[in-house]
Amino acid sequence: MTLAAVDSSASAGDERLNPALVAVGVIAALAVLSFIFKENLPSWMRELPPAWRIGLDTAISAAMKWLIEEASFGLFTFKELTRSIADLLNVPLDFATSILATGLRDGRGSTAVQIAPPMPWLAVVGCVAALGYRFGGARLALIAGGAFLYLAVFGQWASAMLTLSSIVVAAPLGIAGGLLLGIGGYKSSLFKKLITPILDLMQTVPTFAYLVPILFLFGFGPVAAMIATMIYALPPMVRVTMTALESVPREIVEYGTMAGTTPRQMIVKVMLPAARPQLLVGVNQVIMLSLNMVIIASMIGAGGLGFDVLSSLRRLDIGRGLEAGIAIVVLAIALDRLSQAYAEGARVREAKGGGRRYFLALAGFVAVTYLLGLVLPFVATYPPELQLSTAPWWSDAVKWININFFDVFDAVKTFVLLNILLPVKRFMLAQPWPLVVAALAYTGWWLGGLRLAALAAGLSLFIVVNGQWEYAMITIYLCAISVLFASLIGIPLGIYAGLNPRAWRVVEPIMDTLQTLPSFVYLIPAVMLFRVGDFTAMLAIVLYALAPAVRYSAHGIRQVPPILTEAGVAMGCTPGQILRRIRLPVALPTILLGINQTVMLALSMLVITALVGTRDLGQQVYMALTKADVGKGLVAGLCVAAIAITADRLIGAAARRIAAQQSGVTHG
Repeated sequence: MTLAAVDSSASAGDERLNPALVAVGVIAALAVLSFIFKENLPSWMRELPPAWRIGLDTAISAAMKWLIEEASFGLFTFKELTRSIADLLNVPLDFATSILATGLRDGRGSTAVQIAPPMPWLAVVGCVAALGYRFGGARLALIAGGAFLYLAVFGQWASAMLTLSSIVVAAPLGIAGGLLLGIGGYKSSLFKKLITPILDLMQTVPTFAYLVPILFLFGFGPVAAMIATMIYALPPMVRVTMTALESVPREIVEYGTMAGTTPRQMIVKVMLPAARPQLLVGVNQVIMLSLNMVIIASMIGAGGLGFDVLSSLRRLDIGRGLEAGIAIVVLAIALDRLSQAYAEGARVREAKGGGRRYFLALAGFVAVTYLLGLVLPFVATYPPELQLSTAPWWSDAVKWININFFDVFDAVKTFVLLNILLPVKRFMLAQPWPLVVAALAYTGWWLGGLRLAALAAGLSLFIVVNGQWEYAMITIYLCAISVLFASLIGIPLGIYAGLNPRAWRVVEPIMDTLQTLPSFVYLIPAVMLFRVGDFTAMLAIVLYALAPAVRYSAHGIRQVPPILTEAGVAMGCTPGQILRRIRLPVALPTILLGINQTVMLALSMLVITALVGTRDLGQQVYMALTKADVGKGLVAGLCVAAIAITADRLIGAAARRIAAQQSGVTHG
């Protein structure tokens, strides 16, 4: 590669500016046309009249009602089938809950009598610490054991064990289901083509949207919440399984064929063991997503820490809400570190052996501790008089901030509302849908050809014909503003951290914390400081969606080949020129992928912000959940998914286009 090629890549040819120019041109055209014709546009160009809509929500609601009330298989009805599945799943859930949280009981509800107590807190902490030592040494033992000790000391033990009992059942079932579907996708290209769009929808449809049908099918309670958790956590395991099996070296597959293995033996005894490291990454994702779901699942009866956070948010009790939210984070960190260490050290432990003796000793420790707990109460239950609480401190801190800085916060909120949020909102609501659909189709065609143009136009028209255009525009406006602020903060911070390893060591744990905090937790301080409304929603979304912008920007800057920067130095470029003309253009595709992830997180958070008074698609989903309106909830959720998929495909196409241009320049 010559210095001329480096200079050409750094200067970024004129064509690379086209995406920005196209976007500016489209926005300018929309603004001019909406201003000129705002008084003369027919009403159907703002929102289709009810008579023109396809009525998908009504059809879905009618179909669900038929399934529940009339559908029958002869010997049993559809409702009896789903309730039987719920009863079957309740067996392992009840067993796990009995061991960890409630103990063995006779009867149900408030009349239940405890026959045997649950596993002592000291036994659980000891087991977790011992597993940490087995998987990752003394440091991990301190982290994992300390995390569970924190739950006991800060009075979160009972709720945390309810949450953990749901996770230890939902996660293995989600892993097993994802593994089976992933194997099916690997073995059958047709099956893979069928499930890929379904997986896309599962990962983009707001979780609130499928809580409603789950509530109808499986009833209200912990089992329905566990099923919702399994569905939410399933897609990553399916994708990881397909990718892991496809990446197994051909030599291993050929060796298995030569050994005369059957197709089943090839999968079970050859390919799955070879793909184990990647599969364990999927296991980790399932566990983390299951924990992310605990608050939302509490809306249909999950209980535990999620219910504590949700009830605190409803009461605006910031102290209790933050304590419960931090407890979820602590639990997530412990399980995340344990699962990662297990994945990384599996083969080493197999070589060392001794696993059976280790776990027999652990079982003996649990038995002894359980017997001691029967006679020594402090062994069975952490003494209440030794518990600590930071809830009053958090509440007092927020109260002090409100008293001393209310005028400042209110001024900032008013300025942003009047000068940024409301003008953009009015602009978006003024746009006629035919013009927006045409602009999206053109952008799709320019970036990816006719197929992408048809996808962008089709998904946009889906929103139109279902009568959700106005809500969609409010959703896009809130998402766009939030992503803009997250990018303005995250991209420069990521660039700085990517250039400065010392700064990255400070930034990385902060980003880890932001990504493990449950989404609801962001709403509590935002509501306490700024009350409800669009500004509060935007603030919570920015905080929740910030991490990908930082991470991808730092990664993009760090992966710039040193030979390019060295060539820039040899040509006499200043550090600023190297950053602007070499590092940033090369890192741009990765930064765009970070923006894409920021958009996805912003859209997922938008549904949560319906609790603070937004009037977008998220509120439609939430209202459908409160009214048990399956059709309305699913249609609004599908509209959010349509926005997410459109943004994902357009941004992905732009990133690929820029990367291809850079590759062509570099190789030229």
